[in-house]
Amino acid sequence: MAALKDWEAARGKCQEIKREAVNHLDKYLLQFEEKVIAHGGHVFWASDGAEACAYVTELAARNNVKTVVKSKSMVTEEIHLSAALEKIGITAWETDLGEYIVQLRNEAPYHIVTPAMHLNRQQIGALFKEKLGESVPNDDPGQLVALARRKLRQAFFAAEMGISGANFIVADSGAIAISTNEGNGRLTTSLPRIHVAVVGIEKVIPRLEDLATLWPVLATSGTGQPITTYSTMIGGPRRPGEADGPEEFHVVLLDNGRSNLLGNAEQREVLHCIRCGACLNICPVYRHVGGHTYNTTYPGPIGSVLTPHLRGREFEHLSQASSLCGACTSVCPVKIDLHHHLLHNRRDATQAGDTRFSERMGFRFWRTAMQHPRLYAFGGWMARKSLRLLYGLGLAGSVFDPMRVWSRQRAPVPLPAQSFRGLWKKDLWKKDIEKKDLGK
Repeated sequence: MAALKDWEAARGKCQEIKREAVNHLDKYLLQFEEKVIAHGGHVFWASDGAEACAYVTELAARNNVKTVVKSKSMVTEEIHLSAALEKIGITAWETDLGEYIVQLRNEAPYHIVTPAMHLNRQQIGALFKEKLGESVPNDDPGQLVALARRKLRQAFFAAEMGISGANFIVADSGAIAISTNEGNGRLTTSLPRIHVAVVGIEKVIPRLEDLATLWPVLATSGTGQPITTYSTMIGGPRRPGEADGPEEFHVVLLDNGRSNLLGNAEQREVLHCIRCGACLNICPVYRHVGGHTYNTTYPGPIGSVLTPHLRGREFEHLSQASSLCGACTSVCPVKIDLHHHLLHNRRDATQAGDTRFSERMGFRFWRTAMQHPRLYAFGGWMARKSLRLLYGLGLAGSVFDPMRVWSRQRAPVPLPAQSFRGLWKKDLWKKDIEKKDLGK
């Protein structure tokens, strides 16, 4: 951040760029489409994930594609594109190292920026030995990377189609902008004869010059770099006289619920997100529970805000998993007011009447208890005693466990020996004795 003269001014500029783009999304998307077509590319508008997958799979089948390489793309995870390709007999390889690792484990990415950060080198070494048939002495990181590189190079040179996402799509030039730290994005988009970019409609920005602000702010917020190692712009298929590049260039513009969010003036700014992952890294909840806990494509505070809009009411509970401390808002490079949007989601869920009867009764009891301190203290004492007995009998997670929503899939919450009220009184008593000693 110190490399930028005024970090807060840079954040403000990014917010301004994204606000302009999202508030005039129709204008800039049409301008982008016009430029892509003028450069010899193709644009397909997909209203949902099924349409996007159908377009890509039909394109692959029509061109007798057998192998696909994919650069890191959260939006293709969102629509489960790899599974759709594999369903018609096409092998799809993730080429980002972290994505490749979690693909071998048949897992979703753990983090927006660092998909395999939940694994250590010993686990990765064991995985490579099992899946790739080669062992690496002492699980040396350099040799593990070299092994993955050798395997992936075979996929790169065999693939007939490369699929990428895009960090930004530039309206005035018809180019897509991709940021990677491994160079796999350039191999994915230049070696195969067909390149397909699957992009959410909110990724558009008005002008090429906007990248001068967005790219360094994205890199700084995401990984603490002044600029991402490989910043690539792609403006269409290979032209006469060019040494490399695809013969065909396709852009799939995905809606998948984004237009509904665009129509919500109160929460529209959620579409400003540039997927840096800063909110996950600062969040006191997601720093501890990780990205797999709630089974969503986009984890963390931004995922808790965005997912209910993209995937419906069954994910409204995500907005409850927050302390509302505001740390996510303080680090967001485009200044999205994330903790207030979490509150908006909570309000909307309550007003829609989606809460269960048992939940409503539980909160009524909670309100009553909070208004009567002795009842609250007695309730806490009873809960500790009852749960300790229940867990002692091995019934954690069973139908008898009132905490089973949590404990049936996770370790039971550790029970304190004393209540917070008791500890507080004890601490005050100690401080009182200390004051008396100092007085003497």
